[in-house]
Amino acid sequence: MKPLALTMGDPAGIGPEIVVKACADPARTVPVVVIGDPAALARAAATTGVRLPEDVDVIPETCLEPPLPWGELDARAGAASYAYIRRGVELALAGEVRALVTAPVNKEALRLAGIGHPGHTEILAELSGTTDYAMMMANDELRVVLVTVHQSLRSALDAITTERVLDVVRLTHRTLCRTGTAAPRVAVAGLNPHAGENGLFGREDLDVIAPAVRAARAEGIDASGPWPADTVFMRARAGEFDAVVAQYHDQGLIPVKYLGLERGVNITVGLPFVRTSVDHGTAFDLAGRGVADHTSLLTALRHADALTAPSEGLQGL
Repeated sequence: MKPLALTMGDPAGIGPEIVVKACADPARTVPVVVIGDPAALARAAATTGVRLPEDVDVIPETCLEPPLPWGELDARAGAASYAYIRRGVELALAGEVRALVTAPVNKEALRLAGIGHPGHTEILAELSGTTDYAMMMANDELRVVLVTVHQSLRSALDAITTERVLDVVRLTHRTLCRTGTAAPRVAVAGLNPHAGENGLFGREDLDVIAPAVRAARAEGIDASGPWPADTVFMRARAGEFDAVVAQYHDQGLIPVKYLGLERGVNITVGLPFVRTSVDHGTAFDLAGRGVADHTSLLTALRHADALTAPSEGLQGL
């Protein structure tokens, strides 16, 4: 069986530590190849008291000597993070690995390194030549896909168009179908309070989002909404919907993360390969202390394994 590629993330953050811990955890039952820096991984092993298992190969993409200080922004860390992602995409596109799983990167460090993208999602899309993609955050109770991601709320409002909402609804439907959900039920969250209250609190829900829902239904997709965002996630968690399309970053991610950072996983839908990640950041305040929780990374590995199981025949989301 082909391995999963696991990128180390920002060398100055908790990435190296949770990578070592996850690889050594008995709950990790799938083959893994780590893309990173051998010295950083060795330092993480010494810090955590956990050795990288012998069955885990390391692709040495960088050689950061002397090691970077823990928990500090550094352009070298940003450049290294990008290099790990680039190598992982190359392996995934070449079919040498089953999926790509990523430890967290730091957006400021990326910017210091001259990387113009705000995060993993946009980098992965560019490197793979993907134009139709979206971020899904998921745990065992809730799946949320975002219309807009890493941008200011003010600019996100302009980016929420009927075409974009419809594209994300289609991606969500296709993803759920490919992962075994029969006749997926996709709820679309409204933008304004009470989904605009029939125009009383703004017309975006009536004029932008509702037409996308109608168009999706005309294509045979079981989409509904726009629903008030203060209740739709609770309804999905209770089983009324299989996924929720949220309009902007915090609207969708707060409900998922509230249920527990250690339980969530970030899935990029629309790529030509499966990619999962943790749902937390580099946690510079914890880096180098050996206490970072690797549960979310284990969850990301589990999801990547399930999404690429040979019986499913999946080639991406």
